[in-house]
Amino acid sequence: MIVASSAGTNDTWQGTFQVQNSIIAVVLARLFPRDIPQEHRSNFIHLYFDMGWYGILAGSSINFLNIYAARLGANGFEIGLLTAVGAIVSLTLSIPAGHWVEARPIGKSVFWSSVVYRIGFLLWVPLPWLFGNIAQIWALIVLALLMAIPLTPLSVGFNALFASAVPCEYRAHVAGVRNMVLSITYMISSIGSGYLLNRLAFPLGYQIVFGIGFFGAAMSSLHLYLIKPVAVSNVKALPSKPKPVRSPEETNQPSSFFSAIRADIWQTPFRIVLFALLAFHLTQNLPLPIFPLVQVNVLHLTDNQIGIGSAIFYFIMLIGSTQLRSMVQQIGHQKVTAIGILSMALYPIGMALSQNSLHFYITSAVGGLASALATGAYANYLLEHIPENDRPAYLAWYNVILNLCVLVGSLSGPLIANAIGLTMALYIFAATRILAGIAIFKWGNPIPKTQPVVA
Repeated sequence: MIVASSAGTNDTWQGTFQVQNSIIAVVLARLFPRDIPQEHRSNFIHLYFDMGWYGILAGSSINFLNIYAARLGANGFEIGLLTAVGAIVSLTLSIPAGHWVEARPIGKSVFWSSVVYRIGFLLWVPLPWLFGNIAQIWALIVLALLMAIPLTPLSVGFNALFASAVPCEYRAHVAGVRNMVLSITYMISSIGSGYLLNRLAFPLGYQIVFGIGFFGAAMSSLHLYLIKPVAVSNVKALPSKPKPVRSPEETNQPSSFFSAIRADIWQTPFRIVLFALLAFHLTQNLPLPIFPLVQVNVLHLTDNQIGIGSAIFYFIMLIGSTQLRSMVQQIGHQKVTAIGILSMALYPIGMALSQNSLHFYITSAVGGLASALATGAYANYLLEHIPENDRPAYLAWYNVILNLCVLVGSLSGPLIANAIGLTMALYIFAATRILAGIAIFKWGNPIPKTQPVVA
């Protein structure tokens, strides 16, 4: 009897190991298809871990910052300022940041920028010990302004680092896997943070959540340090104007203002991409400051319910990300981005119609699917139209567009909502997303139809 029992146990363990090995094989096949060369795998691993730890930061500190501000008594304008002040700084510094990144090794520039920026998350933790509620709101706004200084070169540099570490033919795959990893860690972090906030006294729970976020930020920076740019010779992109050869006499003369800011980029077909992404980011940011007000003041959701809604959002985003590569191969990054922004119109509509937590969960699921398409495709849509030898300058102009949209959206969204009401504003913001998606779909491709688009 004892022998028989032992044999059965061994068979059970062998079956368990076989199942585990099958799961591991499936995961590895998803992360590293057979066509990915060995020399790129280390970078891909660190890009996945970078996004995983960032998901911890995003699901805890970043996810609950606006909710914390709303519970401190912040109005829509003050919540908008939390984003807008950083956009003002980045808008001012994007072009200089592009020059700064271009003159330095891209890996070190991104790493040290991330370290300085993410120290700011640690400074959120002691605020309740130092200030009252109103003072905390303004302390958070000031910290957002200061954190935006190193965030600007980080934003410019990371896209260049990603492009230099990932050949174009694998970017859709890596972006899709990064979205999957982000979804998993964000779900865990969001649900866990909501659980803690429901069971710990205010504001102690938020201090612990902010501490968890800082740890995720620090680990993300570590993996950014370990990413090593590689030479990529097969990147196909729009040709840029050749840089003129300057004589020694011209070299000693100060360059003109337009030359310094690389205004020539606006004379290339890349301006179409910039206008397309302006429409995308502006309509994306208009409703963001009023979503927390709807969740806290209209739906009266608890922190745990908000955390569950965020987890649902990223779980559906995880599922949608698995189909990203096949969609991109069929119709290209531009059209996937357009379909994503069209679908994102459903989120503000759902928020306007929501009356309880169940409605909020359904809206979160719809928003997650739309976000999987838009956020997974737009960065590669951007990168495939940037010349390989001139990325920082092009990305600096993209960063200007991005932060202009964040600034205008963060400030004008609450003003519009105050003027016409939250519900009507949500419907209008949904309509702007529909128009942006149509515009990107029809006019967002700067490459002539006779020239193939790199997927």
